[in-house]
Amino acid sequence: MTLVLLLAALVANPPSVIQPSAVRPDSSDLRLVLADWFRSAARAAPGQWGVAIADERGQFLWGINPTKPLIPASIVKIFTTGFGRTIVGPNGRQITRVIGDGTLDPLSGAWKGTWALELNGDPTFEREGRAGAMLSDLADQLYHTGIRRLTGPLLVKQSNGDNADARYPSAWSRRHRGKNFAPLVGPLTLNENSISIAIAPGNRVGGAPAVLTANPTGILSLVTIRARTVSGSRNRLVYRRQASGHWIVTGSIGVRARPRTYTGVTNDPRAMLEAAWAQALAEAQIEWVQADALSAPPEATEPSVLAQVVSPTFDSVASEVNRRSSNIGAELMLRWAAAGDQGSAALLTQHVRQVTGDYTGVHLADGSGLSSEDRASPWSFASYLANFPTLPEGRNFPLLLPANGTGTLKRLSRWIPEEGVVRAKTGTLGNSATLAGYLGQKDGMLVISLMYNGSHVYDARQQQWRLFRLLGANGVVIPTDSLGAFGG
Repeated sequence: MTLVLLLAALVANPPSVIQPSAVRPDSSDLRLVLADWFRSAARAAPGQWGVAIADERGQFLWGINPTKPLIPASIVKIFTTGFGRTIVGPNGRQITRVIGDGTLDPLSGAWKGTWALELNGDPTFEREGRAGAMLSDLADQLYHTGIRRLTGPLLVKQSNGDNADARYPSAWSRRHRGKNFAPLVGPLTLNENSISIAIAPGNRVGGAPAVLTANPTGILSLVTIRARTVSGSRNRLVYRRQASGHWIVTGSIGVRARPRTYTGVTNDPRAMLEAAWAQALAEAQIEWVQADALSAPPEATEPSVLAQVVSPTFDSVASEVNRRSSNIGAELMLRWAAAGDQGSAALLTQHVRQVTGDYTGVHLADGSGLSSEDRASPWSFASYLANFPTLPEGRNFPLLLPANGTGTLKRLSRWIPEEGVVRAKTGTLGNSATLAGYLGQKDGMLVISLMYNGSHVYDARQQQWRLFRLLGANGVVIPTDSLGAFGG
């Protein structure tokens, strides 16, 4: 691994892209700090390292293997956020609707005709306690339009008329699929296609445990509890997911045990949606007769919108996705921007190449970074972080990344207490530890991209935190308006 001072000859950038250039004359102290840090980091975490550090105008300052493509992990979400914002816009919103083709009987309140839920992959839909619209909002709107009875099976469609479903991205490894961080992804998404159940011991030994909360609402119709309350304070509850989309809870919980919350992903979002929709309708005092077939309306009519809710803005969604490093959220943002699954990763790759000018160091297979097929160079991230905020669609882009002291950067508050000095994204896989973002300083900003591939992931992450502590000790809050800060 060698120290690189000139990068322009190694990256074929179009003229419109900020070109990396030689180290600034006044950066000798910075180079010494960085070289000393890297010697220590390489000893602590042997493996493949890639580093690229630039100023806010994209002037290259220091690097190690800056153009080497490496596995980026979740910092891919930086690219997905920028691509989504370019297409959708900062104020774009996802729409979820109930559509119908028929007529309303004003006397009985029965809807006579066909109806369907129209889902388009809103990552915030049906999440109790978090931002986003709920099925109960749709049901309440139906009630206030006079609907008191719906008849027929649950049809779930997309706005383009196709059936809504959810599947694992093909680029995700089989060993990840079905884990809590890797649920099914698609237009049919509610509560991030996950369930959570909080269970407490019963009042007496031998009795059934008590369910405190269950999300999404209505999920208890899919849960069978065969556990029992025993003496003591140990929790031995076992949750088993069935192929049918149902769950069975067995085992035991001590009468003195504290309540426990279990979270898992569903293998049948449709079953979960049907249970939640039935509960929402019941609470809105709407009868749902789940017949096997629907009678056609008396006369053919244009489908109408019976109820409609919208998601928070794209910027709000992106901020939360990055703060929590939500894989399903990132994949749904990519799908939102690409108008579906077909070719979405290729469109994302093309976008990054156009912004950075790096046509050889970037190949993306998904939008979350969970795929081990993803490749990007440290310089591609540094260049993107410097270039994208200068574009109209990139204004205030740094604010969409977690600040120190929040989300995945929470631990930085111990050393950099003033929130907003750092805006960055972390990435972690079994063989990858990455960290990329912005660091505010009195004379401008540093754009930092740190990538490690190898078996010493934990040690590499500690070294990456250490560099941010070294460089951010006297940091200042990053400006809120990127156009001035980045020279746009």
